[in-house]
Amino acid sequence: MAADGQLTRIRIGSAPDSWGVWFADDPGQVPWQVFLDEVAAAGYEWIELGPHGYLPSDPHRLRAELAGRGLRVSAGTVFTALHRDDPGTWEAAWAHVAEVAGHAQAVGAGHLVMIPAFWRDDRTGEVLEDSTLSPAQWRILADRTERLSRRVREEYGLRVVLHPHADTHVDSEENVVRLLDSTDPDLVSLCLDTGHYAYCGGDSVQLIETYGERIGYLHLKQVDPAVLAEVHERRLPFGPAVGMGVMCEPPRGVPALEPVLQAAQSLGVDLFAIVEQDMYPCPPEQPLPIAQRTRKFLRSCGA
Repeated sequence: MAADGQLTRIRIGSAPDSWGVWFADDPGQVPWQVFLDEVAAAGYEWIELGPHGYLPSDPHRLRAELAGRGLRVSAGTVFTALHRDDPGTWEAAWAHVAEVAGHAQAVGAGHLVMIPAFWRDDRTGEVLEDSTLSPAQWRILADRTERLSRRVREEYGLRVVLHPHADTHVDSEENVVRLLDSTDPDLVSLCLDTGHYAYCGGDSVQLIETYGERIGYLHLKQVDPAVLAEVHERRLPFGPAVGMGVMCEPPRGVPALEPVLQAAQSLGVDLFAIVEQDMYPCPPEQPLPIAQRTRKFLRSCGA
């Protein structure tokens, strides 16, 4: 941290998640114009694109909309199922990744956040496959994650950051470390989401201190411990857990974000730290006041 207490290496932003946006097209979500207006009004300068197709798909139009509000893009997001060895899986995954990466590059992003496939439906709880990967599936996941990261970097100039996520196979400390230890540090970095990692029992500060060279991006999020305990007791999927308020407004939950940000600052590299408070669904008037308070809180932390 700088002598004046400022986190000079941390670039704060927010994302459509914090406005209750999970899908490209959902009449219950706020219109994209409202999201852009309000994220700028809350004091953020950086955003993620959110679900592909939510923001305008024409990069010229989107760049103009962003510039008019003083906003820039840090990353796009993709969901992948790279551990599956079914015919056509890689080709389908790459077609989707290439579409999102091309759009992200065209609007000035430098990162692509990659989220592994869910092993159970995040809304209904339907079990889609085994929650544990076999050794062969781990090898496939590691190999294809490296392959995808290399190709995205070579063809689009973006850095892929893998996002450990609840109800996926890359969730807990054990599974995150297994993936890191199985992949090339030059190719595979993490988007450490503090909320998801706490949701799955991990310690974000410890991960940063132990695997600092693998931390390429941050999502700032907190969980409500009381709600999380009920979620685990009832074995609820992620979607209903969000509906119960498991992801809460900072600084009301865990982990404490100040030590996370300080640990990230100590790495001595520039990092995006994007606020993502999952709130799906939520009333349209709810996100802006929370976003304003959260930005004020993060300023008090030096960010």
